[in-house]
Amino acid sequence: MPLPDQKSNANWTILFLCWLVASVSTMGSVFFSSVMEFAPCILCWYQRICLFPLVIILAAGLFPFDKSVVKYALPLAIAGWLTAFYHTLLYAEIIPESIQPCTQGVSCTEEYIDLFGFITIPMLSLLSFSIIIALLIVLQRRMSK
Repeated sequence: MPLPDQKSNANWTILFLCWLVASVSTMGSVFFSSVMEFAPCILCWYQRICLFPLVIILAAGLFPFDKSVVKYALPLAIAGWLTAFYHTLLYAEIIPESIQPCTQGVSCTEEYIDLFGFITIPMLSLLSFSIIIALLIVLQRRMSK
Protein backbone atom coordinates (compact mmCIF):
# COMPACT_ATOMS: atom_id res chain seq x y z
CA MET A 1 0.00 0.00 0.00
CA PRO A 2 1.52 3.37 -1.01
CA LEU A 3 2.13 5.95 1.66
CA PRO A 4 -0.25 8.97 1.72
CA ASP A 5 2.51 11.29 0.49
CA GLN A 6 3.27 9.00 -2.45
CA LYS A 7 -0.41 8.81 -3.38
CA SER A 8 -0.85 12.59 -3.22
CA ASN A 9 2.33 13.11 -5.28
CA ALA A 10 1.03 10.69 -7.91
CA ASN A 11 -2.34 12.47 -7.99
CA TRP A 12 -0.59 15.82 -8.40
CA THR A 13 1.49 14.36 -11.24
CA ILE A 14 -1.64 13.10 -13.03
CA LEU A 15 -3.23 16.54 -12.75
CA PHE A 16 0.00 18.15 -13.93
CA LEU A 17 -0.03 15.87 -17.01
CA CYS A 18 -3.61 16.99 -17.73
CA TRP A 19 -2.48 20.61 -17.50
CA LEU A 20 0.54 19.88 -19.72
CA VAL A 21 -1.61 18.30 -22.45
CA ALA A 22 -4.07 21.21 -22.29
CA SER A 23 -1.22 23.76 -22.41
CA VAL A 24 0.58 22.12 -25.33
CA SER A 25 -2.73 21.78 -27.20
CA THR A 26 -3.54 25.43 -26.56
CA MET A 27 -0.11 26.52 -27.77
CA GLY A 28 -0.51 24.32 -30.86
CA SER A 29 -3.89 25.84 -31.58
CA VAL A 30 -2.56 29.37 -31.27
CA PHE A 31 0.49 28.42 -33.37
CA PHE A 32 -1.71 27.05 -36.17
CA SER A 33 -3.86 30.17 -36.30
CA SER A 34 -1.31 32.91 -35.53
CA VAL A 35 1.95 31.64 -37.01
CA MET A 36 0.80 29.26 -39.74
CA GLU A 37 -2.20 31.53 -40.42
CA PHE A 38 -4.71 28.66 -40.61
CA ALA A 39 -8.14 30.24 -40.17
CA PRO A 40 -10.16 28.29 -37.56
CA CYS A 41 -13.64 27.12 -38.49
CA ILE A 42 -16.66 27.38 -36.19
CA LEU A 43 -16.10 23.89 -34.74
CA CYS A 44 -12.46 24.77 -34.02
CA TRP A 45 -13.69 27.79 -32.07
CA TYR A 46 -16.07 25.62 -30.03
CA GLN A 47 -13.21 23.26 -29.22
CA ARG A 48 -11.06 26.21 -28.18
CA ILE A 49 -13.86 27.44 -25.91
CA CYS A 50 -13.58 24.11 -24.10
CA LEU A 51 -9.78 23.83 -24.21
CA PHE A 52 -8.47 27.27 -23.27
CA PRO A 53 -10.18 27.48 -19.84
CA LEU A 54 -8.80 24.03 -18.98
CA VAL A 55 -5.29 25.51 -18.85
CA ILE A 56 -6.38 27.91 -16.10
CA ILE A 57 -8.71 25.52 -14.27
CA LEU A 58 -6.15 22.70 -14.15
CA ALA A 59 -3.37 25.08 -13.08
CA ALA A 60 -5.59 26.44 -10.30
CA GLY A 61 -6.12 22.86 -9.10
CA LEU A 62 -2.38 22.27 -8.85
CA PHE A 63 -1.42 25.00 -6.37
CA PRO A 64 -2.53 23.91 -3.82
CA PHE A 65 -3.76 20.54 -5.03
CA ASP A 66 -7.55 20.61 -5.16
CA LYS A 67 -9.31 17.32 -5.75
CA SER A 68 -12.54 19.09 -6.75
CA VAL A 69 -10.86 20.33 -9.94
CA VAL A 70 -12.06 17.18 -11.71
CA LYS A 71 -15.72 18.19 -11.41
CA TYR A 72 -14.93 21.50 -13.15
CA ALA A 73 -12.52 20.23 -15.79
CA LEU A 74 -14.22 16.99 -16.83
CA PRO A 75 -17.43 18.53 -18.26
CA LEU A 76 -15.37 20.96 -20.37
CA ALA A 77 -13.14 18.15 -21.61
CA ILE A 78 -16.15 15.99 -22.50
CA ALA A 79 -17.84 18.86 -24.36
CA GLY A 80 -14.60 19.48 -26.25
CA TRP A 81 -14.25 15.77 -27.02
CA LEU A 82 -17.80 15.55 -28.39
CA THR A 83 -17.19 18.57 -30.61
CA ALA A 84 -13.83 17.18 -31.78
CA PHE A 85 -15.43 13.78 -32.46
CA TYR A 86 -18.17 15.39 -34.54
CA HIS A 87 -15.54 17.49 -36.34
CA THR A 88 -13.44 14.38 -37.05
CA LEU A 89 -16.46 12.55 -38.48
CA LEU A 90 -17.28 15.59 -40.58
CA TYR A 91 -13.70 15.80 -41.80
CA ALA A 92 -13.72 12.09 -42.68
CA GLU A 93 -16.90 12.70 -44.73
CA ILE A 94 -18.89 10.27 -42.57
CA ILE A 95 -21.39 13.04 -41.74
CA PRO A 96 -23.23 14.30 -44.83
CA GLU A 97 -22.60 17.78 -46.16
CA SER A 98 -26.24 18.76 -45.60
CA ILE A 99 -25.82 18.89 -41.79
CA GLN A 100 -22.46 20.65 -41.66
CA PRO A 101 -22.47 23.74 -39.43
CA CYS A 102 -19.81 25.53 -41.48
CA THR A 103 -21.97 26.96 -44.23
CA GLN A 104 -20.39 30.43 -44.09
CA GLY A 105 -16.79 31.42 -43.59
CA VAL A 106 -14.05 28.83 -43.22
CA SER A 107 -15.04 25.28 -44.13
CA CYS A 108 -14.95 22.68 -41.34
CA THR A 109 -13.36 20.26 -43.78
CA GLU A 110 -10.54 22.58 -44.90
CA GLU A 111 -7.41 20.43 -45.17
CA TYR A 112 -4.45 22.17 -43.54
CA ILE A 113 -2.51 19.21 -42.15
CA ASP A 114 -2.56 15.55 -43.15
CA LEU A 115 0.25 13.66 -41.43
CA PHE A 116 0.66 9.98 -42.29
CA GLY A 117 -2.58 10.13 -44.27
CA PHE A 118 -4.90 10.34 -41.27
CA ILE A 119 -3.65 12.78 -38.60
CA THR A 120 -5.52 16.05 -39.04
CA ILE A 121 -6.13 19.05 -36.82
CA PRO A 122 -9.55 17.69 -35.70
CA MET A 123 -7.86 14.34 -34.96
CA LEU A 124 -5.17 16.10 -32.86
CA SER A 125 -7.91 17.85 -30.90
CA LEU A 126 -9.77 14.57 -30.37
CA LEU A 127 -6.57 12.93 -29.15
CA SER A 128 -5.83 15.78 -26.72
CA PHE A 129 -9.30 15.74 -25.22
CA SER A 130 -9.20 11.92 -25.02
CA ILE A 131 -5.93 12.01 -23.05
CA ILE A 132 -7.24 14.71 -20.71
CA ILE A 133 -10.50 12.81 -20.08
CA ALA A 134 -8.67 9.54 -19.46
CA LEU A 135 -6.28 11.17 -16.98
CA LEU A 136 -9.10 12.99 -15.19
CA ILE A 137 -11.07 9.74 -14.84
CA VAL A 138 -7.99 7.97 -13.47
CA LEU A 139 -7.49 10.83 -11.03
CA GLN A 140 -11.12 10.79 -9.95
CA ARG A 141 -11.02 7.02 -9.31
CA ARG A 142 -7.76 7.28 -7.38
CA MET A 143 -9.17 10.01 -5.14
CA SER A 144 -12.45 8.19 -4.47
CA LYS A 145 -10.62 5.25 -2.86
